[in-house]
Amino acid sequence: MLVVFDHSTPAPLRFHLAAHVVTEARERGWERLANGELLTVAEAAGFDVLLTADKNLRYQQNLTTRKIAVIVIRNEQWRGLRLYVDRVVSAVNAATPGRFTAVDIPYPL
Repeated sequence: MLVVFDHSTPAPLRFHLAAHVVTEARERGWERLANGELLTVAEAAGFDVLLTADKNLRYQQNLTTRKIAVIVIRNEQWRGLRLYVDRVVSAVNAATPGRFTAVDIPYPL
């Protein structure tokens, strides 16, 4: 699958998604695009999944007509996320077009 990280997704996560092709939005010059624009250009470029930590995206965008899946990580702090990377990997592996998935990651104590 082709996966795009928005600006809020921790870069080290890409190394755990080795079975997929991962690109950061900034690598494409998309770092300043608003959510709707980012979804549109990523979809047009053939990406299958947008990985983000933007918890409001679900309420701001209508995903039912989209071909791109959206996965929201509910804790973007790498210190805590690194302990639960398997949850994110599972969500990416199970992603389907137009589907929204939230991955809960506990905050470290």
